[in-house]
Amino acid sequence: MKVKIYTTTHCPYCNMTKEFFKKNSVKYEEINVETDQKAAEEMIEKSGQMGVPVIEVDGQIIVGFNRPALERALKLK
Repeated sequence: MKVKIYTTTHCPYCNMTKEFFKKNSVKYEEINVETDQKAAEEMIEKSGQMGVPVIEVDGQIIVGFNRPALERALKLK
């Protein structure tokens, strides 16, 4: 399972999502769109959103810290 999270440095919901991943032993790739303009453009193209976090689980896009959607996508429940 491939998991990416698009973040910024001071995003509380990004931190909540990363803490959720840690508690559930989910390996992920973090991409800081604050420092990577190309990644920011990629995130907007994939999600249609400029806000973070944007999480990609095997190609499925989840915008924001949405615990039920993350649990479903990660098959935790």
